[in-house]
Amino acid sequence: MLGRLPLAALLAAGCWPGARGARGMGGEESFRFLVANDLHHLSAECDPWFEALVSQMKGHEGVGFALLVGDLAETGERHNLEAIRDHFVRLGVPVYAQIGNHDYRSAIDREAYEALFPDRLNYTFAHAGWQFVGIDSTQGTDWQDTEVQPTTLRWLDETLPALDRARPTVLFTHFPLAAGVQMAPRNAEDVLRRFLGFNLRGVFSGHWHGLTEHRFQRADVVTNVCCARSRGNHDGSKQKGYWLVRAEDDQLRRRFIEFKGPAGDAA
Repeated sequence: MLGRLPLAALLAAGCWPGARGARGMGGEESFRFLVANDLHHLSAECDPWFEALVSQMKGHEGVGFALLVGDLAETGERHNLEAIRDHFVRLGVPVYAQIGNHDYRSAIDREAYEALFPDRLNYTFAHAGWQFVGIDSTQGTDWQDTEVQPTTLRWLDETLPALDRARPTVLFTHFPLAAGVQMAPRNAEDVLRRFLGFNLRGVFSGHWHGLTEHRFQRADVVTNVCCARSRGNHDGSKQKGYWLVRAEDDQLRRRFIEFKGPAGDAA
């Protein structure tokens, strides 16, 4: 019966983690991580940009890992995806990627992404007592009027019951999951509904190159400006950058870090 109620009614009825989740189930220790979206590596001219970006990111102390939430390349070509992989190896911490619509060479060809970022479609990982869930939100190369595909929805339905609902959880995707954001999948709300009752603390996405912030339960559902040399922002802003996020006391505190590119870059 709950599954048939509108999402707003479920939240009003108290179907959110704080209503029945266990207090004191936060992370074992504080840590920091990075989130970048929409890199769009296009050509060798982008390499100095990403060299400088990774160097700047390495300057943040205590970073445990990085999330790259889609559109790593511009046209899904192997050499562009390989360049991003190799640049971010220099971070010296685990990098968890997610596929974007630009990471396909054609509507059905994502072979290069899967070869270079194996097991990085629908997956989970744990860090310091927190749970992270990455899902493939793409519909091939389509960029609007899309849906999260049945394969991903089935994976969620099979995987979520095995996770600890009380542990702080982060979801990351490429397409936005707040229904009010431009270019969000038509069934974005159905995806979020699956996390009702989880201690969801944050949802990070890209695709829409701009800052948006919505709330679901106790989680901020956000997108950010792009971090590409070759692309601009959909919201008309000029800043490029990424999130620096701190997880502490069962909370996420994020800060936007501006990246201006290497000295002399004309982007």
